This record gives sequence, C-alpha cells and structure tokens, in this order.
Amino acid sequence: MDAAVEWFHGLVLFFGAFGLGWRLTPAVGRWAARRGKVAVPREDRWHRIPTPLLGGVAIAATFYAATGVGLLLGWFGNMSTAALHLAPLLVCGAAMFLLGLWDDFRNLSPQTKLVAQIVLASVLVFFGYKIDWFVSKTANTFLSILWIVGMTNAFNLLDNMDGLSAGVAAIAGFFLLAFEVLHGGGMSLDPHIGLLPIFLGAVLGFLCHNRHPASIFMGDCGSLFLGFLLAGISTQNELSRHGHLVPIVMAPLFVFSLPVADMALVSVMRTMFCRSVACGGRDHTSHRLVAIGLDEKRAVRVLYGFSVLGGAVALLSAVDMGLFYASAALFVLLTVVFLVRLAQVRVYPPGEKSLLEKKPALTVLWVQFTYKKRVFEVMLDVFLIAFCYWLAYYLRYERWSDPEAFPLFLGSLPVILICCLASYVACGIYRGVWRYTTLSDLSIHVLAVSAGVCVSLTVLVFAYDFKGFSRTVFAIFWLLSLLSLSGSRLSFRLLSEFLNRLVKKKGRPTLIYGANRNGAYVLQELLENADLGLVPVGFIDADERTVCRRMFGYKVLGTLRHVPKLVRRYGVQEIVVASRDISQEIAETLETTCREMGVVLRRAEFRLSPCTEADPCEQEAVQAVQKDASIDEAVPHLAQKSTDFPHVQKPSETDL
Repeated sequence: MDAAVEWFHGLVLFFGAFGLGWRLTPAVGRWAARRGKVAVPREDRWHRIPTPLLGGVAIAATFYAATGVGLLLGWFGNMSTAALHLAPLLVCGAAMFLLGLWDDFRNLSPQTKLVAQIVLASVLVFFGYKIDWFVSKTANTFLSILWIVGMTNAFNLLDNMDGLSAGVAAIAGFFLLAFEVLHGGGMSLDPHIGLLPIFLGAVLGFLCHNRHPASIFMGDCGSLFLGFLLAGISTQNELSRHGHLVPIVMAPLFVFSLPVADMALVSVMRTMFCRSVACGGRDHTSHRLVAIGLDEKRAVRVLYGFSVLGGAVALLSAVDMGLFYASAALFVLLTVVFLVRLAQVRVYPPGEKSLLEKKPALTVLWVQFTYKKRVFEVMLDVFLIAFCYWLAYYLRYERWSDPEAFPLFLGSLPVILICCLASYVACGIYRGVWRYTTLSDLSIHVLAVSAGVCVSLTVLVFAYDFKGFSRTVFAIFWLLSLLSLSGSRLSFRLLSEFLNRLVKKKGRPTLIYGANRNGAYVLQELLENADLGLVPVGFIDADERTVCRRMFGYKVLGTLRHVPKLVRRYGVQEIVVASRDISQEIAETLETTCREMGVVLRRAEFRLSPCTEADPCEQEAVQAVQKDASIDEAVPHLAQKSTDFPHVQKPSETDL
C-alpha cells in the first residue's frame, strides 16, 4: 500500500476516534452518574468534588468502533489476515477492560486482579506477543509476562491526578508510532501499528474531559485497558527488537519512563513505611510535586515533560547510537536525582516512621553505608568516568571506525578509573555536600579532573609508552569529565531551584531595592523562608544601567521613578531595602512614595548574633554540633538568624 494512502487512512482513523471519544465521554459520564458510579472525595484521593467514573467505557468503545471500521474498510491490509493478527490483543484487551469494569463495580481484591492480569498476559504471550531482549526464550517469556503485567499496573497506579494517566498514555503511544515511522515501517506491514492512531484519538478525545478540572475519571476499566494495550503493542513494535542489546532493553523503558519510575518510587517508599503497595494513597510522584508547592496543573505538566524527554531519548536509538548512549546516561542521572528529591518529601503522617527509623541498627548501617563511606557517590563516579572515556573514544574515532580503538579503550580503562578516583579523593571531592554545591566549587572540580587526566597520561606513558593513544581523546575526556562531575554535584541544587520556580508562592508581592550582592542575599531569603510571607517580583535600583538585567532569574524592573508604575502593575505591597548605604535623598523619596502608595517599607539587616541560653534555636544548633552531628543539621538553625526582617509595619510607620 502506498505510504501516502497509509498516512491518509491513519489520519482519518485518528480524527474519527478523537471526535467519537470527545462526544461519547460526556454521555458515559451522565450514564455513570445515574448508576451511582461516582468517585466521592476521600482523604487518600485527590479530587475535591464527586466525579463520575467509567470513562474507560468511552475509551474502549471508541477504540473498538474505530478499529472495526478500519478492518471492514481494509485499511489494515487484508481484512481476514489483519483480524487474525489483531485478534489476541483485541480479545485479551476486552477481557482486561471487563476485569477493570468488574473492579469498578465490585471492588475486587488485589490478589484476584493480579491473578487475572497474569492469566491474560500469559495468553497474550502464548500467541506471540513477546519481547526479544535476550537469547534465552524462557527468559524472554517470563520477562514478557512481567512487562505486560507491570505496564498494566503502572498506568493504573498513575491514574491519581486529573489527566495524568491518559496524557502519559498518549505520549507513550505517540513515541511508539514515531519510532516506527523512523524505521520506515508501514501500517500495512504490521496492523498493530495501525492501531496507534486509533488509540491516540480515543485517549485524546477522553483527555479533553479528564484534564484539570476533570469532569470524569477513567476508572480501573480505563487505566488497566490503556496499560495492557500499550504493553501489547510495544511487543510488536520495532522498539522491542531493534539494534544492539542495550537499546533493546533501555528504549522501551524510556518510552514508559514515567509509569516505571512512579511505580518504583511508590513500591519502595510504601515498603519502607510498611504500607501495602496495592492500596491507594497520596504518595505518588504527582502528589509529592504538589507537596513541594506546585499546583495540580503544573505538577502534571512537569510529569508530561518527563515522559516526553524519555520518549525523545528512546527515539535517538533509531538515529545515532552514540548520541543515544550519551542522552541515556544523562536521562538516567536526571531520573535518579528526580526520584531521590521526591523521596525526601514527607507525605505520610508525622507519627508514621520508616523501617530505618524503627530499627536503630538499620539506621546506623544506612548512615555508615551512604554518608560515611560515600559508596553511592563513588559508584556514580565510576560509571561517569567510564562513560566519559568511552564517549571520548566514540567521538574521536567516529563510531569506532578504527578497529584498534576499542582494544585500546578496554586496556586503558582500569588505569583511567584508578587514577581519576584517586585524584578525586586527594582533591576532596567526597568531602562536599551536594545540595550546597555552588559554582565556587568549580575550581576544585577543575583541579580534580585535571589531576586525574594528567596522572592517567603519566601512567600510560610509562606503562605503554603512549603507543597508539590519541591526545585528542584525553582532551575530549577532560571536558566530558568536568561536565559530568560538576553536573552531578549541581544536579540537586538545580532541580530544587527549577521546582521552586514552578511553585506558585503565596504571600505579599515584594520589590527588592538594590541589584547587588545584598539584594541577592535578600532574594535567597525570601525564596527559602516561606514564614516571611513575601514573594519577590523583581528588583529596583538607582543605577539606570542595571535596568532589564537579571539576577538569579529575576529582572531589574526599573529605578525609583518607576516605583508607582510597578506597584500598580504587580500589586506590590512591600519594598525591602537591601543596599547598606543609600543617600538621604533616596531614603526620603522611597519613604514618601511608599506612604503615598500604601506600601510597607522595610530594611534588611545582616548580623550574627551570639549564642545565649535565652535562645532555644541557637542552643539546639550548639547541641547538634556538640553531639558530633553533621553540619547539615546545625546550619539551618543559625541560617534563620542571619537575616533579620522587622515585623510588618503600617505604611505611616515606614522606617529606614
């Protein structure tokens, strides 16, 4: 069949499914409300108003109706042949939908659902829906069942916030289709690929009514159906059997990165807190983002972006393997940092303790293993050093075009690892605290990487006379190592700042007078100290040359003469003076302007107060140090005293 005709058929099926799903979903919602199938707000759920369930009925009905039309018109190739190929997936998918529908009406036990899912997955695998990751057929069979059941439950767990599960399913379906297009596969060659436009249309039609604020939920009949269908189609896609072993295993995981990551985080954290993995709760990635301070819409958009990024990395395996490996390493690092950051968010009741807190022996072992020994940091650096060295060779020799390059790489890799790790230890890389890493630590990173490369070169010269080695490789390796070392150490700080920027802070809009170092200190305090109730909107400064410049992402909005306009435009309620020395003329102008505009005026004072017995906060900090606690425990108490803001004053009592 001609490619243009295939695209035309795919577009017709997509828009047909989208239109039918968009019109059918409200009707299903009204029917569900009449039947009393309404999700009532509960403490462990997210929605705040009663919302109809059974949106999965509209998705499934749309999907099967459009698929039937495509089969009757012969748009999947020969009708009988296509129907025979699709029958196992369509029949088992319908059975999974009925299982979810039964659960929506009868509330099945987790064990019953799991057994039924394993049976349906086994039937699907029996008819050839397998992932060909390894040589062993037995291993592939078991992994195929695990993959289908895992993805089915992953999308079920992901259905915890408006539009999240449906949106991620649409993103995964899009990248499955895009991967097939890049490989030149046609819908007539495999009818399973022809199902993806229908799947996308049905899901997006439903998503129009499921995005925040949702007017209908898909229920288990929808989430189980979506996960099962996507898992089945992915086993027939080129994504599951393309290229070398690493992309074969990693590419599908990247396409389904968010469901996998969410399921892993929930499973680990609930196990740590002795909670049932099968029970619902507000401890998913989306809920943790909201606990940080993001609103529901922004939390879902962040997770959409995470899914798109994972799918884009998977697509690179069809374009360039070297680029795929580099992007995959960065994505894995980002995923780990992201999950570790979210795992630190407290979402369980304050009195509920984890296994580490309940078992003192485990706590001691964990602290010794992670913090004293720095095992995780060393393991990460081993991976990053090896990867950067491999990538340097890959870039220098243009995809290993020189047959002698790879043996040189393998032979010298142990030397590189030993020399670089020894240099990192000698330069004090493992004495830093990641979340307090700043650009001022870059000099130490440069020294450590440079020392590692120089020592490596020296050893290779004496051991191998540097025969066959390329100086260009080590120049590239130096740059890549510096980027990886600094990037990994700055990752927590950058991620936290990124999430903080997305948070809609509640408080009084505030201008900061002084686009200088003191202004930066004040900005940091306003951003990190929510108790002040002040939300920075930008800077003002006496110097005209600083206008329109940015400090830490916040713009210098104007000078003193712009204050009235800025107050009206941004609803400014307070102005904080960060500059230490200002002229009497400027002080009078600010005071007069603030009094006329009804704006509170403050001065930021920076001071170090002595520890006294009358200050319990400072006593606690001193005790923490005396108990040989880490500096991370002591510093926050002192930091709260480093900047002093007077209490809110009336406009008539402004004081400079």
